[in-house]
Formats: sequence, C-alpha cells, structure tokens
Amino acid sequence: MDETTTPQGQRNHSRADAAPSVPRRWRAWSRRRRITLLAVGVLAVLLAWNTVSVRTETAEASGEQIVRLPGGDIHVMQDGPPGAPTVVLLHGLAGSTAWWDPVLPAMRDLHVVRVDLLGHGGSAKPADGYGIAQHARRVGAVLDQLGVRRATIVGHSTGGAVATSLAEQRRDVVAAIALIDTGPRADAFLGDSFVARLITTPVVGELIWRLRTDSTIRDALSTAFTREVQIPDRIIADIWGMTYRSLTATDEAVDVFLKERPVPHRLAGLELPTLVIFGSQDRRWQPSSAQDYRRVPHARIEILDGVGRTPMFEDPDTTGTLLHGFAVETAPR
Repeated sequence: MDETTTPQGQRNHSRADAAPSVPRRWRAWSRRRRITLLAVGVLAVLLAWNTVSVRTETAEASGEQIVRLPGGDIHVMQDGPPGAPTVVLLHGLAGSTAWWDPVLPAMRDLHVVRVDLLGHGGSAKPADGYGIAQHARRVGAVLDQLGVRRATIVGHSTGGAVATSLAEQRRDVVAAIALIDTGPRADAFLGDSFVARLITTPVVGELIWRLRTDSTIRDALSTAFTREVQIPDRIIADIWGMTYRSLTATDEAVDVFLKERPVPHRLAGLELPTLVIFGSQDRRWQPSSAQDYRRVPHARIEILDGVGRTPMFEDPDTTGTLLHGFAVETAPR
C-alpha cells in the first residue's frame, strides 16, 4: 500500500473526530456572545439608572442666612453698614458667593448683598426653576424680603444675564447695573473646556458627573482664568454641592436668553447707568464683543489688559475699585 494513502478506517476515524468539533466551537462562540450581550445589557441598565439618578437629584438650602421662597430657598450673605448704598453681587454659572471674596475689601464701606442663585452655593437645588427670568424674579423677591429698595446690581457672566433680566422686570429696585464678562450675544461664545463640553453631553455627562473629582472640576474651570490663579477650595466645594440639573439647566437657560435677544439690546431702552468690565484675554467670550455694549446709551466700558473672564480673581484691586466708584457715583440720593 502506498504510504501516501490513508487507510479507509483511519479516514472514517478522522471524520468522526472532526464532526463534534464544529458544534463545540459553535457552542463556545454562542456562549461568548451571550456573555457579551449580557454585559452590554447590564452596562446599559447601569448607565440609564445613573442618568436618571443624576438628573433627578435635589438638595435643600444651607447656610447662616436663608431667605425662604416658594420653589426654592436662597442663601445670601451681607457685609458692610446696612445704611450705606447697596450693591448686589450675582455670580456666574457654577459660581457662588465665594467668587466675590477678593473684591470685598474695596467695598467695605458699602452694604454688599451676595446672593447664591438657585441651584448654586448654599441655595436650594430643586428639579426646575432655572430660567433666567425665574432667577431674576427670585433675586427681586430676596431683595424685597431684605428690605432693599434701590441697589446697584452687579453680575458676572451668567449673573449679568440675571441682572439684566432683573432690570427689565424691576426698574423700581435697580438703580444701576454693572456687567463683568457677560457675553452680549450667543454667537460671541468662543467655547468651553473639553471637560465642560463633555459634562453637557447626554449620558456621558451624567457619568462624568457621578465620577467627578477635584481634578475634573479644576479642568472644567481651566478656561475661566487666563492669569495664574490659585482657585480656593471653597469654590471647588461649592461646585461639588451642585446638582447636575442645576448646572445644565442654568447653562441652557442663558443660551435661550441670549438667543431671544442680545443683552445690549435689552439694556438700550432701560436708560440705566451701565458699567461693563471685560477681560482682554477672556477665553470663553470674544473680548471684542464688549464693544457691542456701546449701543447702550452712556455705557462705560472698561477693558482690563491681560485679564481673562474672571477679573475678581485675576485683578481684584482694579475690579473692586471700579465697582466701588460706580456704586458710589450711581447711589440713590
């Protein structure tokens, strides 16, 4: 018999051995597929649970002075002599009363009222109520309860949008308005940090929020400053205390506010003394867009060289001096 010829018995034996290997391989592949599908299903359920859980989280107000209001209590801080001209300070998105600490020394002889907007700092963090006009009505209600009849309203960034809406609603309360790096229109926005953009991405954003760390928060704040600034732990802690809903809903609200009508257009017909402070190196809003405020009659525009979007920290002496002088000059007599 030729050595290259396989005996009939051996050929049959080889086929018998090979036949069971096909279903074995198929069963192994099928098992791996089931495990993969199960893992994907579990992951999808966990992501869905996290998304719903993060989006529905709420919190009550906390702090030494709380103003009780329907829809959400508000934390406030007051400094200086009560009988002096009143200045109301409104922080920006993800800010708090702590963002004004560096400029307080320059305003020590004024009655300074700092307000944590709904969803921020020590204020309540409900599921809704974050429209810019709603924020403004709430600030007006706070001032009514505090007995403030007339005041200079100062707003930083998103806080400037709230200040503008308050001026539209309550000319009886607003004596003058100062805006610090408040974007005048939606298309003047340059962009946010990479982390901040991810946080507003559905599903991914909620996961990042759940897993956030101090480092993540500091990365998200990277475009808030141009000069080297030591960010206080208090600011990080206040952002930790926010809910995902309070952050994203306020962010969406200011976009809607600017698209409805630019800020300078809103202020143009109010005939209010207006001060605009803008950093020449703002990394979120086009610095040149500060010139849009020239359409506001008699508006005073101050551009701070080498400063980013947070002059209170990057140049507190100049910023505090400007705010103090403006408040004294426009104080009701």
